[in-house]
Amino acid sequence: MTARLDHRNPLVFDTHELGRRPGALQRLTREVAAPKDFGIQGVVGVPEGAPVELELRLESVMEGVLVTGTARAQAEGECVRCLEPLQLDVEADFQEMFSYPDADDRGRHHHGAEPGDDAEDDEDRLFLEDGLFDLEPVLRDAVVLALPMQPVCQEDCPGLCAECGARLADDPDHHHDAVDIRWAALQGLADSLEPGDKDEKSGAEAGVDEKQEK
Repeated sequence: MTARLDHRNPLVFDTHELGRRPGALQRLTREVAAPKDFGIQGVVGVPEGAPVELELRLESVMEGVLVTGTARAQAEGECVRCLEPLQLDVEADFQEMFSYPDADDRGRHHHGAEPGDDAEDDEDRLFLEDGLFDLEPVLRDAVVLALPMQPVCQEDCPGLCAECGARLADDPDHHHDAVDIRWAALQGLADSLEPGDKDEKSGAEAGVDEKQEK
């Protein structure tokens, strides 16, 4: 059994004033606090409690209430290229039908419908409950679709240096001198030798050279 809607929830709207006469319209504006996990987890989203501005248009139709609206908020995340924090404005448009619980897809009442009729269709439909509807699931889906899957701090962000991790936008001339991997290995071997080892090796090499001359 699903929990009853709470009219005190700022994302729950009352349609009693709108009425059920087809064609009736109602326009609403409301600022609400963003619910938890309002975005793409771990990527970008609207922080919990941040203001979300709503502009709604409620229209009474035969089968229920058609809700059309726009949500505006500021999202926060991390640039996928340079990993710097970022903020971006998000605007999400949405439209959803909230059906009367006693009407089918054609607006006909079906008080005598058998249990289980059109069960599969009902799973995808949203219904009014005592004249109330909860906008949160619709709003959440709309905002997620409006957010970028790979947010960047700027379109031409060059990212990070693959060798040292430096942020390239801070130093456009950043580069590393190319070193032949074979010379780098020899240099590493030379650096690992103790001073005495180097002297002994030099003496041995000199002895070899003298023998070759004879």
